Amino acid sequence: MDNLTIFTEFLLNDVAGSWELRVLQGVLFLVIYLGALTGNLVTVTVIVTDTCLHSPMYFFISNVSFIDLGSISVVVPRAVVNSMSGSKTISLTECAAQIFLYILFAEVEFAFLLVMSYDRYMAICHPLHYKLIITPSLCSQAAAGSWASGLVFSAIHTGALFRLPFTKTNVIQQYFCDIPQILRISSSDVQFSELVLLAVSVCLVLVCLVFMFLSYVKIFSTVLKIHSVEAHNKAISTCIPQVAILLLFLISGQVSVLGPIAKKPSLKNLLTAMFYSMVPPFVNPIIYCLRNREINGALYRMFSRGSGI
Repeated sequence: MDNLTIFTEFLLNDVAGSWELRVLQGVLFLVIYLGALTGNLVTVTVIVTDTCLHSPMYFFISNVSFIDLGSISVVVPRAVVNSMSGSKTISLTECAAQIFLYILFAEVEFAFLLVMSYDRYMAICHPLHYKLIITPSLCSQAAAGSWASGLVFSAIHTGALFRLPFTKTNVIQQYFCDIPQILRISSSDVQFSELVLLAVSVCLVLVCLVFMFLSYVKIFSTVLKIHSVEAHNKAISTCIPQVAILLLFLISGQVSVLGPIAKKPSLKNLLTAMFYSMVPPFVNPIIYCLRNREINGALYRMFSRGSGI
């Protein structure tokens, strides 16, 4: 016990060794971050400023864009600075804050995707009751509930991860405080408690996924019965982006949780982490802009006003 070392900072050991590789990595991260920043800010701006998009569905989409903006901002700016400066250390407090915010944004986004599936179900399967049930008050309550559940979920997981000191090692084989990496260097008590929490979380997620799956099955079965071509295309253009973003979220989450935990830095480890931490926030605005006709129309109107056309 006298020789026990308690670590108060971590060493981020990524794959970039030479100065040239670090700069290349930093530039790549910066380009991805600026792309995600621009896409999500434009999405939020066009929804807020265009009165044609002041509806529950676009209220939820703007929240998801804001969440994506927060999610990528938790990880990437610090990674860019570290790559450019050559710094590899992060304090225990900063690491805990990074994990808390990352879990928070991930859980809140999942909650919003769940709410959005119910919103589309009511809009397409029960259009006559939609405005009576999906009211502005209900939207505000759903948003507040999503953020509240995210705060509780993130606080529990972060508290469980950092409740005991780290004594094994302080080397994290990643460019940010990745949850699997923190678990790898945690004590056996922390690993056990976190596995219990993870099992409970998986059960809750599966219940939500069943609800979303049944909602979208009912939605697409109803869409196939629509005879009006315009109504059919409108329903498809609002549902397909949400399904695509949900699938991307689930795939990236599965890669993050179920992927192998690296014990040494590698290019595969770097690309895997980039996929689940950067790709969804970067791709989501592109999906909305490519597939949602109403957002496309609002973007055209916004840029037309800006150019004086």
